[in-house]
Amino acid sequence: MSLTDVIEGTKTAVDADPRNAAVSFSVANALIPGTATRVDVRVRDHSLTVDEPAALGGTDTAANPVEYALAALGSCQVITYQFWAAKLGVPLDGVKVTVDGDIDLHGFFGFSESTRPGFGEVRVSVELSGPAGAEVYEDLKRQVDEHCPVLDLFRNETPVKTSVA
Repeated sequence: MSLTDVIEGTKTAVDADPRNAAVSFSVANALIPGTATRVDVRVRDHSLTVDEPAALGGTDTAANPVEYALAALGSCQVITYQFWAAKLGVPLDGVKVTVDGDIDLHGFFGFSESTRPGFGEVRVSVELSGPAGAEVYEDLKRQVDEHCPVLDLFRNETPVKTSVA
């Protein structure tokens, strides 16, 4: 099924019943026994491991949470470019996204209460290839920046409810 088919099918379903637009996602995370920082992550029928580099107390067997956050942003950008290129009929041969972020460890380790524990800045570099002109790709970028779900998470405050069982 093409992305255009997915877009059209979703629009038809949502037009028929707006509740069809509501989608929930769930990810389960558990510390791997006997480790300090290795986490087993389950997403539907998929699994991945999270760890920290040795300098942050881990065993460096996998990317760390903030690297996965950057990966989530970059991969969501790639997919959103694909969806919006299909929706707008923009020819797009390739998309490459590099995401870099800076964290001041004063916040994470609690060395300074005035320093936030998350990213101080995130930089996204996008390389698009295809036969369309620069203006067409700039318009595509505007649509992607407006509609990318993970970019929205980075740019806007999202309510988070945490409970301890």
